[in-house]
Amino acid sequence: MSLAARLSEVDAGIVAAAQAAGRDPGAITRIVVTKFHPAAMVQELYGLGVRDVGENRQQELTEKAAAMSELESMRWHFIGQAQTNKAKAIRAAASVVHSVDRIKIADALDAAATPDMPTLDVLIQINLTDDPGRGGVAPADLDALADHVVSGCRTLRLRGVMAVAPLGEEPAPAFARLAQYAARVRAIEPSATWISAGMTADYAEAIAAGATHLRIGSAITGPRPPHG
Repeated sequence: MSLAARLSEVDAGIVAAAQAAGRDPGAITRIVVTKFHPAAMVQELYGLGVRDVGENRQQELTEKAAAMSELESMRWHFIGQAQTNKAKAIRAAASVVHSVDRIKIADALDAAATPDMPTLDVLIQINLTDDPGRGGVAPADLDALADHVVSGCRTLRLRGVMAVAPLGEEPAPAFARLAQYAARVRAIEPSATWISAGMTADYAEAIAAGATHLRIGSAITGPRPPHG
């Protein structure tokens, strides 16, 4: 299948899942994750109407955003684990950061702002597993982190939450927990209505649980090319 055909097939699946859940497909943002694919693919996706692209690695985000800087209205989503020493580079390239999971990275992204930069949209990543080594804030620490982003980071705008469904667990109950955590965040910041959840294998379950942003890679891009 061509890139256009794969994109069309996924978009049809999103519409069907939204309708099955009684939701408006137009309220769901599809982010195409182009990890390890060349910048030329972003150009092709743009020609197909894609305006939201996601990257997991700071270096790849920086390089592609620079190479495609002429693409108007393109939104670059950073969805990987953020490191404080890369906060300045992430801030310079990203429109949205999905992976704020601790006060230190929130502060680093806030401090990286220059006077000419727009407010940065951020989501709090929540760990849905019992493994503290996985990315995301522990649910017990969620409220404190949300409070800090809202009250302590003047150049950040809290948009909502993000999570990855745990391996070895059905995605539906995991996403149901995420919806509950999202409600806690909205109690702190009512405008934080985004829920970033759902990938190639589980986006239908995420939509059923209220996801507003889907992070879809290989179903659209095809297999990842070899990388060093």
